[in-house]
Amino acid sequence: MENQKINKGKCLKTLLFIVGLLFGCGEPDAFNGTYVNTAGSEFSIASDTLVVEQGEDNQYLLHRSTGFRLLGDKGRPGKLQYEQEEWIAVLDRRNGVLTESRNGIVITFNADRSIMTAGKRKYKRIK
Repeated sequence: MENQKINKGKCLKTLLFIVGLLFGCGEPDAFNGTYVNTAGSEFSIASDTLVVEQGEDNQYLLHRSTGFRLLGDKGRPGKLQYEQEEWIAVLDRRNGVLTESRNGIVITFNADRSIMTAGKRKYKRIK
């Protein structure tokens, strides 16, 4: 009888641990990292970097830096220009999705968090 109680207790602890990992409770800073994206069109080429860091509670800070060059009439890249933005996103722990608070951009991650999608843009994790 005593062994059954111990086994049930171990099973319950193991189950709670697994559920915690699935919902991110065991990894509060799992989204932290640096993600990059490059894109181009007939008008410009750009390189985008998002640095994600956990803030307080379920908030994340995203520091976005973009370098871009407008393309001239003959397709030649112009002067390198920079833009920076600061985003605040809120984590929905149930779904593992971040939502940027100002523009409502939905941010998702693949299973191993090597790819982040912000809106329609895909970013690759570099560290």
